Amino acid sequence: SSMAEIPTTFDAADIVVEDRSVLFKRFFAIEKIRLKHKTFAGDWTESFERELFERGEAVCVLLFDPKRDCVVLTEQFRIGALADERSPWLLELVAGMVEEGESYEDVAARETEEEAGCQFTKLHPICRYWVSPGGTSERVQLYCGIIDSKDVGGIHGLAEENEDIRLTTLSFADAWSAVETGIINNAATIIALQWLKIHHEHMTRP
Repeated sequence: SSMAEIPTTFDAADIVVEDRSVLFKRFFAIEKIRLKHKTFAGDWTESFERELFERGEAVCVLLFDPKRDCVVLTEQFRIGALADERSPWLLELVAGMVEEGESYEDVAARETEEEAGCQFTKLHPICRYWVSPGGTSERVQLYCGIIDSKDVGGIHGLAEENEDIRLTTLSFADAWSAVETGIINNAATIIALQWLKIHHEHMTRP
């Protein structure tokens, strides 16, 4: 199938950043940016300000065992989900932030070891996407990692990072059902399981 060519109307050259300053910097940073950009009508906008939440880049891995047709997910407390109706403990993918000089594959391997205590035999790239581009620069690279889930389980995470992570192994059917009923309710996990749903037949073929 040929790739559809969608022309780019504008690019980074059509933006003028007039000023940027750091409002807050700890584990995250928030910047204030004053800019203007070209408009679809052919003019320029007035100067305006935006706040940008600098979160960096993350890598998330859906651990899949094709022989047993099951996935291994993490369960951990998430501050952002404090108001979740069901529970602030979310079912998620193995995940970590990209540090200076690391490739996405490096992060995938490191976090699979740290959070699941195992290694994948193959890593399938799924997609790379902007998490919430109206306000944050965070971008996620998603993978599906092929594992043998036989001895995978238990409680993991780095104590010095206050990580308390329990591994949950679900049949693919149960994981998919959890997406459909809204129990799995975070973007990376939904997107990865939708990808696996689409490619499931191909992925489980020996």
